Amino acid sequence: MACADAGPVPDLFDAENQALQAAKSAHAAAAPAPGGEALADLIVAYERLLRETRRLVRRSDKAELEMNQLNTRLQDLAAELEHRANHDPLTGVLNRAAIIDRVNRMFAHQDLALIVLDIDHFKRINDSFGHPMGDRVILGVVACLQAVVPASAHVGRVGGEEFTVALPRHSGAESEQVAQALRRAIENHAFNLPDGSRVTASFGVCWAGAGGDFDSAYGLADEALFIAKRAGRNQVRQAAACLHAAEHVV
Repeated sequence: MACADAGPVPDLFDAENQALQAAKSAHAAAAPAPGGEALADLIVAYERLLRETRRLVRRSDKAELEMNQLNTRLQDLAAELEHRANHDPLTGVLNRAAIIDRVNRMFAHQDLALIVLDIDHFKRINDSFGHPMGDRVILGVVACLQAVVPASAHVGRVGGEEFTVALPRHSGAESEQVAQALRRAIENHAFNLPDGSRVTASFGVCWAGAGGDFDSAYGLADEALFIAKRAGRNQVRQAAACLHAAEHVV
């Protein structure tokens, strides 16, 4: 059902206009009398003041609209600035400083699993096919990560071809399962390298209870990653110290 016509917008100065018109009518109908010129002057002054007031209101409305538009733009720019400060420009995931800060803040009140992964033989990809192809591989790896990790996870790029995945409230076994799923996703992804070779990644996993910190957890996960690299790459290894810590959680 169509809405009824709301009619014309009421004049903000309707009462003042009516008073002005009444004064004009009274002045026109009255016989010339002492004080008539003073009334006429008063009417002219009042009319001028009313016009000026209307102009100022229009200017104020325009200024308010422009101020609101500027404020909206400022908020948009602030959000964009914050995003750029916290995210990697190539991949859009958290940058190194942001993922470290996020992990440390989460450790303040909850346990956390940290997955560290490194793309295998990435230097060969860059050297053989160029940096644009290397960037495509990095973007493909990030797409695999984002497609597999749970919604609660946080992904960060901590180095050129190295990434960290933070998994709140995931046990060591659960985080290892996620890492294995990520490893398989990358292994099976079609990166379309010119020589037809596959892209793989190696993983290190660490679990730590609430009160931990990024540097300690990352160090243990990185050690596990190094073991995976030495064992032949395209593997997931979990830090033994983290498993020991997990076994003593009540």
